[in-house]
Amino acid sequence: MRILIATDSFPPGCGGSGWSTYELARGLRTRGHDPIIVQPRIGSSARPDREHDGLRVREFGAASPDVPFVRNYFKNERLWPRLAAWLVRIARDEGVDLVHAQHVLTCPPAVAAATEAGVPVVCTVRDYWPVCYWSDLIHDDEAEHLCPGCSRAMMSRCIRPRAGAAWPLALPLIPYMAANLRRKRRWLARSSAIIAVSSTIAADLRKRAPELAHVRIDTIPNPVEIAAIRAAARARPAPRLGPYAVYVGKLAPNKGVSKLLEAVERADLRWPLVIVGDGPQRERLQAAARTLAREVHFTGWLPRDEALGWLAHAALLVFPSHGPESLSRVLLEASAIGVPIAAMDTGGTRDIITDGVTGLLSTTTEGLAASVARLVADPQEASRLASAARARAEDAFDAPRVVERIESLYRELIAARPRPPGGES
Repeated sequence: MRILIATDSFPPGCGGSGWSTYELARGLRTRGHDPIIVQPRIGSSARPDREHDGLRVREFGAASPDVPFVRNYFKNERLWPRLAAWLVRIARDEGVDLVHAQHVLTCPPAVAAATEAGVPVVCTVRDYWPVCYWSDLIHDDEAEHLCPGCSRAMMSRCIRPRAGAAWPLALPLIPYMAANLRRKRRWLARSSAIIAVSSTIAADLRKRAPELAHVRIDTIPNPVEIAAIRAAARARPAPRLGPYAVYVGKLAPNKGVSKLLEAVERADLRWPLVIVGDGPQRERLQAAARTLAREVHFTGWLPRDEALGWLAHAALLVFPSHGPESLSRVLLEASAIGVPIAAMDTGGTRDIITDGVTGLLSTTTEGLAASVARLVADPQEASRLASAARARAEDAFDAPRVVERIESLYRELIAARPRPPGGES
């Protein structure tokens, strides 16, 4: 099969979405298929094709002014028709059998292009973009409950912490926000099938997006190449810190980093804490760390192999996520390597961790602190949980198994495609 993969990001400089797309493309290639990768480059002009690990990536330049909301319009409504036209040309020139969109920027144009080219289209939903303008269901960083829905009233509430003192000036933009969300859902509703990366994402799409009632939704997790992850982790030397706890991820409100130091303090953790990542809350977190009698190291953003090295040699991973995680790649990688995990029970985390079996789950900061203290105090239990997590990762998330499931979906959709008169494809 020749698969056109439209993706918002792709290695080497990317987050979990890009790495998951890479694992899919590599897995398809291993199984004898021909993945064609297209990536829009927001805020830059078109560049020559590039290559990563033998996979050719075609880049599509797209202007985007650095102005809130205006930037979103350029990344969405202005981008969609131009990118769709380019994808149609590629699909026809290359004889593509199916189009697979990987995230929010590429889903609408991929659906439009596949429809015009007469081939099936799959959209992977990795977070809450079809049901939340901000993609995270968080209307207040400190709120205990998730946003119940993107009504005009809730949009006026959630815009305040994001726009700061200028929030009254942003209120007139709410009609655009609501219309943008409707447009994205309508395009998604035209896809041949949706892949939800976790059971929570699938349930939320059914509950919050009635437009998708007739669309096939399969729950298939992000693939992780376990052998490659373990090899990359082993290649990094152990830091000279002794036992340490680690946090890996963006330093942002939805990741719960405001609760990270509180949990460590409540646990009375005597080991160093290593924080791998960067984001808007880094300065605040560093200031808070200076007030503690704890050893806290900030590495900033690191290339993937370096981050995996810090994760692999850690005595435990602290995962304080505040938002509803779709399917955390950090948890998948920690499980694959065999790192004991203390995590908040949010979103799709239960698809990865079973409390007391493959890690420890909590619903409060106090509970997270107790989990950290428990793993430190009982190395045998920590080892048991880590071993079970390794086995679970191999069984449910290893790339060959996941890609085989996606390939099976492709074949079903291609076989069900209406054929023109005379039987020609």
